[in-house]
Amino acid sequence: MVACCLGVAVTALVGCSNASTSNAAQQSAIPTTQGAQADPRFLAADLPLLPFQVVSAIRPLPVMRAVYEFAARHPEVLRYVPCFCGCEAGGHKDNHDCFVAKRGADSRVLEWDTHGIGCAICADVATRAMLLFNAGQSVASIRGAVEKEFSPIGHGRTPTPMPRSGGN
Repeated sequence: MVACCLGVAVTALVGCSNASTSNAAQQSAIPTTQGAQADPRFLAADLPLLPFQVVSAIRPLPVMRAVYEFAARHPEVLRYVPCFCGCEAGGHKDNHDCFVAKRGADSRVLEWDTHGIGCAICADVATRAMLLFNAGQSVASIRGAVEKEFSPIGHGRTPTPMPRSGGN
């Protein structure tokens, strides 16, 4: 029920491996400028192409594109949102890690993590966080809502720090 509602909500809004896709491999696969936006893996010029697997992800492509872009643009949210799928065993510390594997010194995304592509819990946690953020909720409120909704159905929990006082 939760997953279905989240998928519908995000689809309306935007119209489990641990492998990562390297930026170097993606750069060689970047289509010409004219064809780049036709590639379903293209999000924006300042982001690497999404991993190939995204076209057959656990959630519809528009949902996955929105979630990956949200993870790229809002680490200040997802770094304080835990994940409940058991990915802490793979070294993840928060829901952000399910989507972004590596950032540069300038915080630019260099490498995507593919775990979120095949994991419904990861995708749904990020989707809920994105919807709440877009509705104006604070990071602390987002975390509380995600914990309440997902901790009873999860298979573990990432060691995610609490947001700073004020939660923004």
